[in-house]
Amino acid sequence: MSFSPDSPLVRDVVASPNRGARVGDSLDMLILHYTGMPTAQGALERLCDPSAEVSAHYFVFEDGRIVQMVPEADRAWHAGAAAWAGTRDINSRSIGIEIAHPGHAGGLPPYPEAQIAAVTRLARDIVVRRAIPAPRVLAHSDVAPARKEDPGENFPWERLAQEGVGHWVPPAPVRDGRFLAMGETGQPVEALQAMLALYGYAQPVTGQFDAATGAVVTAFQRHFRPARIDGVADSSTITTLRDLIAAQPV
Repeated sequence: MSFSPDSPLVRDVVASPNRGARVGDSLDMLILHYTGMPTAQGALERLCDPSAEVSAHYFVFEDGRIVQMVPEADRAWHAGAAAWAGTRDINSRSIGIEIAHPGHAGGLPPYPEAQIAAVTRLARDIVVRRAIPAPRVLAHSDVAPARKEDPGENFPWERLAQEGVGHWVPPAPVRDGRFLAMGETGQPVEALQAMLALYGYAQPVTGQFDAATGAVVTAFQRHFRPARIDGVADSSTITTLRDLIAAQPV
């Protein structure tokens, strides 16, 4: 089951049996996760456990050591039920990186510097080799907002963007003012939903700010406006979303 690593940054290969063939020939997404488990070793073992039915292409330890678990040519089982920009088989279109981290359940501690440096180098290597567009470097919470929170609001997306990985604009300052929240209806909600869908989120345009819309807004904030994570579409959230759409590569 051993294989040659795809990236020169890989220290070890720990092959996971949890893999399959990709469907289609498009590989144009990179999805970042945290493991959400107390220990890195426990997470690595779970990703190799056939009964768990989960895996990822890469695993990054706290000290920056990079392990490859699934060849990039194969479909790893990291995204689960997910969607982005009309694609629902995210696993077939993406490469997944698991970052050893206890997650929200473990208090969401800061990511170690060595780990972030390694994730940045690995992600840059992947997006360059695979020509992955910047707006398609995403959080697990972006593609599964109702289920997932990872890699969390303290993940340094701005730093990755400065290194050429992912899409980013400076978040608009958080200020008081008009906002959209749970239970609201009408054209302003439709406009918000349409903007979220245009950027790529699986957001139906219903004109009703329901729990699903709140989950998408929360996911957006975790990635792009982490100063306040409340699922309320305030002017900062909406302005940041507008600026991201305007800054998308043509």
